[in-house]
Amino acid sequence: MDCTLGGGGHAEAILEATAPDGLLFGIDRDEEAVRRAGERLKRYGTRVRLLHDGFKNLGTLLKTLGVQGADGILMDLGVSTLQLMDSERGFSFQKDGPLDMRMDRRSSVTAAALVNSLPEPQLLQILFEYGEERWARRIARTIVHERQKTPVTRTLQLADLIRRAVPRSGRAQRIHPATRTFQALRIAVNQELDQLTGGLSNAASFLNGGGRLCVISFHSLEDRIVKRTFKALVRAEPERIRVITKKPVVPGPDEIRINPRSRSAKLRAVERIPDAPALNVSGTVC
Repeated sequence: MDCTLGGGGHAEAILEATAPDGLLFGIDRDEEAVRRAGERLKRYGTRVRLLHDGFKNLGTLLKTLGVQGADGILMDLGVSTLQLMDSERGFSFQKDGPLDMRMDRRSSVTAAALVNSLPEPQLLQILFEYGEERWARRIARTIVHERQKTPVTRTLQLADLIRRAVPRSGRAQRIHPATRTFQALRIAVNQELDQLTGGLSNAASFLNGGGRLCVISFHSLEDRIVKRTFKALVRAEPERIRVITKKPVVPGPDEIRINPRSRSAKLRAVERIPDAPALNVSGTVC
């Protein structure tokens, strides 16, 4: 199971590794991603089942499909390259586009809606909690002040506003001063941490004996949830599940050189102990 289908790269590798008869279910909240991955994977025919939904609903989806368990479940929590490259999706401040950031376009809440409507304390909370932004107070205050004159509706408009809000000493960092604010707004728009918390417990409960749940996270908020949830699962069901990554697996220098976006990736994994009874994960997610 590939719970974050994206462009279909992981799914393709899984299908190759499980040939000739491995069955893959691919899930994504982005309808465009499902369509593109479907084109990429169509040569695998009936070995592929693609679903447009969020992995928080994993349990309901699989029960509806009559799936009893999975030998492997993957969650890659990074924003897909295709989403970042499409300026109309509004995920990146590298190109100008509408301040959207919705992974599922069926949702009515956009980043522009949050930026232009939230009271300053709530905006500050999002930037501080989801972006771990040092200058959250100054940025929130500047946004509220500027939106009184004109709505903030474009990615470069917001990025420039943030750059002006952050003091000169804060602009000398390795990352762009808008990075954490854009991350925070994306998480809020898509309710990513709620999706992750619910999805992890659902995924663990569907592991077959010897099956593994692997999660790749890209920032500390996600990694903390994954680490704590895995520990809670082991604490509740030590005879059924074990952590197989005592420390997260991280990319080496060669991989980072080839793919700079992998530099912050952390992979953690748990395994259902072979021949152990099914998991009972109710109440184990922290």
